[in-house]
Amino acid sequence: MPVPASGTARLLAGGQSGPGVLRPMVDTVLDALAHGAADRGGPLPAGGPAAVARRIRGAARPLIPDEGEGPHHALRSLVHALAHGAAEPADPRCTAHLHCPPLAVATAADLAVSALNPSLDSWDQAPAACALEALTCRALAELVHPHGPDPDALVTTGGTESNQLGLLLAREAAQGAPLRIVRGANAHHSVQRAAWLLGLPEPLTLPTPSGVLDPVALHTALDRPSDAPTLVVATAGTTDTGAIDPLPDIADVCDHHAATLHIDAAYGAPLLFSDTLHKRIHGLDRARTVALDLHKLGWQPVAAGLLAVPDGAALASLAHHADYLNADDDTEAGLPDLLGRSLRTTRRPDIFKIAVTLRALGRRGLGELVDHVCAAAQHLADLIEARPGLELYARPTISTVLFRPTGAPPAAVAALRRRLLHHGAAVLGRAATPEGLWLKATVLNPHIQPDDLRGLLELVEGNTTP
Repeated sequence: MPVPASGTARLLAGGQSGPGVLRPMVDTVLDALAHGAADRGGPLPAGGPAAVARRIRGAARPLIPDEGEGPHHALRSLVHALAHGAAEPADPRCTAHLHCPPLAVATAADLAVSALNPSLDSWDQAPAACALEALTCRALAELVHPHGPDPDALVTTGGTESNQLGLLLAREAAQGAPLRIVRGANAHHSVQRAAWLLGLPEPLTLPTPSGVLDPVALHTALDRPSDAPTLVVATAGTTDTGAIDPLPDIADVCDHHAATLHIDAAYGAPLLFSDTLHKRIHGLDRARTVALDLHKLGWQPVAAGLLAVPDGAALASLAHHADYLNADDDTEAGLPDLLGRSLRTTRRPDIFKIAVTLRALGRRGLGELVDHVCAAAQHLADLIEARPGLELYARPTISTVLFRPTGAPPAAVAALRRRLLHHGAAVLGRAATPEGLWLKATVLNPHIQPDDLRGLLELVEGNTTP
């Protein structure tokens, strides 16, 4: 039997000696993160894709040397290169996407998961994580479906997987009948992709010129004769504008037509943590399935998605058997069967960082963070409205703000955004509406201050000419 090289035999993160081995490496990582961020000096590395690729090649080569250089050298060089070349969501000028700065407590919790490396495909690989996932999923599902008979949730990699699962459950509930899917043009692209992946008919897409799904248009669409069971997809927090569909009215239409309702609330569901803003997603609990992400407005490291249902019995169709993981006699003897908890097999316990965060901050603590970023978005809208050189698309519904230089054509807006990216000055997104192309600022940094918002607008105004 080969003997491991002496240098690698003492590198395991687990076991009684693991923390002692890991601690100095964590110090090296933290130092490299700090130096990389300092060398970057802004929200994005300057120079564009070619410059970043060139620096990475210089830091990474030789990527597979004949003889290793040791953990500290590898960590120091590659973590520094990663941080230097990162888009830093903790920088207040990095606001392009639903890309949040993770909480330190959640990141620290994720380190424990990586060190222990549990896999949630069988109980004997993750006894404690299995029990904690069950508790936490039910607690979060109860927030979404407080009146459900037996609320439960599945952990996913994000909104795309959650939407896919929502369509899959609706397909299975249809028991072989062709499923009709109706969505708004404002729905996330993953809905159409999931229909393709699951072999379902092309969704009927209703125009959403106002940015939200119109209940009257939905009623008209569902009034057309059809024997097919119907799934309606509504959105609570669109990717482009953060708009929230009129959920109670849509739920009424679904009830009238005996249609199933799925709500993609990947962005908007964390408003449930707020004592005041939760009213904006009234009606969420009336959906049969709800997608939510806590790596957006929940400040978790990726991935932290869930699909919530009001009754765990709805998940029965996901049951799957593999004798080496959930043998019948093991299940009958009381070992939890985990294969029906995901479409994935090997699965890290992403729920752990969520559980630690919930325990550390509580509902109100998370709600205060939600309140802050939503208030900051409103303040940003105020600042834009006060500047003649800028125009605002609409008042923000959650924390997304669309704006542009007044009267700027689409090509000028796109060029301005790329110019800011190339110089590493600001990371702004882009969103197209019937009124044209807009810059998109998604405010997710709970430390952002009014001066940061003013500075962001000054950068935009200073780059409005080629």
